[in-house]
Amino acid sequence: MIPNIYKGDYRLLLIFPLILIVLSIYYLPNLKLGVDFRGGTLITLQLTNEPDAAALQNELLANGFDANVKVYDSQLGKVAEVEVSQTDQMVRAEQLKGGFADQLDTVAFLEAEANTNFSKEAEYLAERAKLDGIADEMFELGGLNTEARMYDNLNRLQDKFNEAYMRVNDIQTAQVMEIIDQYAQYSSHSAMTVSPALSTHFLEKAGGVVLMSALLSVVLVFFFFRAVVPSIAVITGAACDIIIAMGAMSFFGIPLTLPSFAALLMLIGFSLDTDVLLTTRLVKRRGDPRENAWDAMKTGMTMSFSAMVAFLVLFAVSMLTHISVYYEISAVALAGLVGDVFATWGLNAVMVLYYKEHMKGGGA
Repeated sequence: MIPNIYKGDYRLLLIFPLILIVLSIYYLPNLKLGVDFRGGTLITLQLTNEPDAAALQNELLANGFDANVKVYDSQLGKVAEVEVSQTDQMVRAEQLKGGFADQLDTVAFLEAEANTNFSKEAEYLAERAKLDGIADEMFELGGLNTEARMYDNLNRLQDKFNEAYMRVNDIQTAQVMEIIDQYAQYSSHSAMTVSPALSTHFLEKAGGVVLMSALLSVVLVFFFFRAVVPSIAVITGAACDIIIAMGAMSFFGIPLTLPSFAALLMLIGFSLDTDVLLTTRLVKRRGDPRENAWDAMKTGMTMSFSAMVAFLVLFAVSMLTHISVYYEISAVALAGLVGDVFATWGLNAVMVLYYKEHMKGGGA
């Protein structure tokens, strides 16, 4: 029978989770963002030969494309994924798009005023010149042989501007495909592009979701326990799970994408389950706090190992099928679940036990 690990000086249990947290924080700056969050283009190729992935990636880098190339086997044959970060041209096109939209509203308003009030004519022409400058720069980026002054009608100018904007990404994709054609033979390909604005939107929404979930968790946990230390312990556990999972992502090179972000959100819920289980047994239940902690651990470990088995199966499926979504979700979930074991039963348990025994006068 396994002895109760909380007998004796249970404060020693803090050592390993603290080491994990420190290491995770050390690796966090190396966390990579996927196309979903940093913008760029993902090209998927159904291969008919075995290309030199390293040579292809080096060639793309030499031509100014920050790219990552992966080749793997699937049920349909060999597949290559070429992930290209947003280029300076894409970033500039996005900036021009935002500036054009703002300036267009101003020019449209002044044009209407100038038609009825001649004194507004000079102001309108000055603002129209600014709009034309923005459009001409976009036309140049998009490779269109035209000028903004040729379009008196603002709607026609806007349509041509949007055409140029779309061509910026098409030009980049065509340049990348030209390099790929030198190294790979394929039967079909597809391209998915996430614009800088959309990736920024994803980041803002992700940050908002995490912030809102954290605030709601703090309020609900404090309302349930009506004590500061147990509430802090529960929230600390959830935060540690996320830190450890993201540290593992950095160490193993798993990018932050929408699937891996979903796995992180799931970990918050799972962590709250185990932390609330522990805290409820210690704070609400009578008897020896150390026995209560041990009893809670046995129940919580059963939950954790059951979840680990489920995600191990998904991880195995991802290895066989090479489906990146399965891999990212299962790998992040497994890292977080392992972290949850040490954070909950090595960190949270110590915090709540100390609170129960010393702050409440329970005695050691």
